[in-house]
Amino acid sequence: MRRRYRRRVGYSFSEIYFKPRGIPLSQLEEIHITDEELETLRLRYIEKREQTEAAKQMGISQSQYQRDLSSVLEKISRALIEGYAISVSKRYSE
Repeated sequence: MRRRYRRRVGYSFSEIYFKPRGIPLSQLEEIHITDEELETLRLRYIEKREQTEAAKQMGISQSQYQRDLSSVLEKISRALIEGYAISVSKRYSE
């Protein structure tokens, strides 16, 4: 397996937690999303960047960007549909 390179993240995300209301966190399963995955969403849906432009900005290939985007969308969809908590944090400590 190829080594995963650190993507460039152009926004400073605070540690964020989302969970369904009324259910204690101790009773929920969690889905973990990294700041890099959140950056793919920000560039595509908030900044309205095309995939090639967003991939270039993050320092990765367009095909890797597409895989990352599909992966994070699947995670968020699963969390919303199945009622999981979503944890967003940095992948690597700086």
